[in-house]
Amino acid sequence: MQIVTPKQMSRIEAQSERLGVSKKQLMENAGKALAGLIDDYCRRDTSMPPEEKSIVFFAGKGNNGGDCFAAANILVYRGYKITIISLAGAPETDLAKEMMLRLPKERIVFIDGYRNESVEAAIEAAELDYMTVSQSKELEALAKKKDRNPLENILLQEKQRMQKVKAAVVGAYVIVDGVYGTGFRGQLDKNTAGIFSIGTSAYRIAVDVPSGGDSSTGNVSHGIFKADETITFGYLKSGMSQYPLKKYCGKITIADIGIPVNAINVIQNERRYYRIERNQLAGFPPKRDRDAYKGMFGNVLVIAGSSSMRGAAAFAALGAFRTGAGTVKLASVEKCIDTASVLVPEATFIELDCDDYGFMLFDSSRQPILDAMEKASVIVIGCGMGVTPDTIALTKFVTENAKVPVVIDADGINCIASDIDILMKKNSDIIITPHVGEMARLLNCENHMITENRLMAAEKYAEKYGITVVLKGAGTIVADSRSTAANHTGNPGMSCGGSGDILAGIIGSCIAQGLSIYDGACAGVYLHGLAGDTAAEKFGMEAMITRDILDCLSDSFRILKEKHGIGSV
Repeated sequence: MQIVTPKQMSRIEAQSERLGVSKKQLMENAGKALAGLIDDYCRRDTSMPPEEKSIVFFAGKGNNGGDCFAAANILVYRGYKITIISLAGAPETDLAKEMMLRLPKERIVFIDGYRNESVEAAIEAAELDYMTVSQSKELEALAKKKDRNPLENILLQEKQRMQKVKAAVVGAYVIVDGVYGTGFRGQLDKNTAGIFSIGTSAYRIAVDVPSGGDSSTGNVSHGIFKADETITFGYLKSGMSQYPLKKYCGKITIADIGIPVNAINVIQNERRYYRIERNQLAGFPPKRDRDAYKGMFGNVLVIAGSSSMRGAAAFAALGAFRTGAGTVKLASVEKCIDTASVLVPEATFIELDCDDYGFMLFDSSRQPILDAMEKASVIVIGCGMGVTPDTIALTKFVTENAKVPVVIDADGINCIASDIDILMKKNSDIIITPHVGEMARLLNCENHMITENRLMAAEKYAEKYGITVVLKGAGTIVADSRSTAANHTGNPGMSCGGSGDILAGIIGSCIAQGLSIYDGACAGVYLHGLAGDTAAEKFGMEAMITRDILDCLSDSFRILKEKHGIGSV
């Protein structure tokens, strides 16, 4: 599925106008789509007629507000009670003004939900906000007072306004957020956040993106509108694929608003964004004819493990095998091989010398590793390997001498962080699979700087070193120098030790079986997450363990075959 950034969406809309579909038509179409969504939801409940259902729009002063006005103009003639609460002042864009003028004012309730500057100053002085809406008795007492001073007059007007806003929100059947659009950055003001926090049982719909969400990065403001459903127009926006914004979107509906198909060509020379979907895996796994043999499905060399981290190597090898690799060879220290040979008897092994702490030594490992690399289709290095001068030297040696793709995970990434020049001397395609902490070590920054800029961090690092970055986490990102993909499979139950080791093996297997570097990384994260989702269904997110992901990979392939209509050979 195509994804775009907010800036790309603006260029697509401008190109749409050049191709004959005006922005006015796009807004009218957006209004129709929004009205249709609201109407469909309301008609599910047949116990109440439209005349008894109140639709409340939170409207901004830009084109998001215009979308709300266009929808309200349709719904009011279908019998719904319409209330428009303005949260940012009068409409400012020409299109929003035009849509506002079309509304039948006599049939709609309008409420000013914003404060002017003089009221704002008085409210700040009185320390009043929407979380402490005055009781009706206090309001009545102030209204009856004859000798009110100017401040009390302002406070009375404010209390009356707040009471109207709260009554409308509490009595709503559907609430629609059209305050801020895809251009929002920063923090919501206290007034807007306070209104969003008013308790209600209404169904909550966001227009394009929940107000308070940054649709470029996925960051959110305090007090963001929490939607049950978000209707976004034309294309999914990049930040909506990332957390925390994604969890505030609820169900995401992408509405066609009539943008010409070839309007997207205006961004063809820019970075392309996608959401990974099943149809991208249509050619994977490769068909297995009756006379197929193991050599046809790739040879994965796994360089991983240590005396104290044996499971990591086994998980990587099993991840490769479970996703179809023909052969897997594990190079590790003796104690790790002793364990892995029981867990993965299908593999073959290269025993490497170790130091007193059970970590690989480099000098004696150089030749056997080099010999194994000559026969490999892909190399996976780093899982449970430890970070020592020898493992750093080994990672550098593999990176500089490999003639096939190299997947670097876990301690392999930490080895790179200690000597970043390793990537500058690469001799083949490199895929790194960091989690947030490892990415922060690579960039020598705090973790929060990565979580707040996940897309940018992955993209810039991929561009700088000419590699593919798989930045793990909710909404795992796959980025190379030209494209970015966001994954949507997976769940919090996968947050357990060894899950990333399995992913490294899966990515290695996908590439060994013929997928390109980028497609192999995308297929790997999708399959890994799909297996995790299946495991969560079987065992529950709290009870599932890492081995369950491996065991459910077969279910992932079954789901793919059912989706693509692949029969047995």
